[in-house]
Amino acid sequence: MKPRTLTTDEIRYFRYNGFFKIPWILPEKIVSDLKKTINNHIDNEIEPLVKDYRNDVMRLSAIWQRGGLFQRVMGGEEVKPVLHSLLGPDVELILNRHNHLTLRRQDDKTAMSLELHRDCKNWSRTICTILFFIEETTLENGCTRVVPGSHVLPNAAPGLKPENDPWFIQSGLLEQTIPLPMPAGGMLVIDSMILHAAGKNHTDGTRMSITSGYHTVDEHAGIWDPKRVTVFGERVYTGNDRYP
Repeated sequence: MKPRTLTTDEIRYFRYNGFFKIPWILPEKIVSDLKKTINNHIDNEIEPLVKDYRNDVMRLSAIWQRGGLFQRVMGGEEVKPVLHSLLGPDVELILNRHNHLTLRRQDDKTAMSLELHRDCKNWSRTICTILFFIEETTLENGCTRVVPGSHVLPNAAPGLKPENDPWFIQSGLLEQTIPLPMPAGGMLVIDSMILHAAGKNHTDGTRMSITSGYHTVDEHAGIWDPKRVTVFGERVYTGNDRYP
């Protein structure tokens, strides 16, 4: 399937459930070339990066700033119609949230990402997140899990994780988690207020994915944030102070 504008029902599905599997995938050659580039950055330990307890690279940060194929994917034609459908014509990519590649192995001890969590604290400025799966994700290697519709639920009490919050425990909603297997080249868009987590990798292989976050251009921001880059459309300003 070729990239296209989302239908009204698809947009409604995303708004209601907080996630949507994009019906098309990245071209196979782009995925293959991107994986080679990623492995080169890992093998040569190109900073910035994070290592695990074994001193192996587990995350590449500042993915957009690495240019080339990374920008081709994160700001490419495969995501443009989706972001236009959900955010409008003027879209910014966030440089200081997400903007990383994660490599999950069998004995990954990054407990936080394996727990149900949100990526934002408040619904008024949530993030439209796209996960690009460079390798296939399955139940065995730890595909993403979500609680459908949880992006509209209350915040957990301050200092508590959802799984320790009395309201969430009593609601029974944490038991409604579903897995979302994805093919290599697949893309998953989520509202970052949705409760989600990575699964545990039980295989000998890896699970490689890029996470990027997007906002609609804030038309009331009089000072442009250097930690945002406009990927589609333009930065517009409509603040009332323009009119004396």
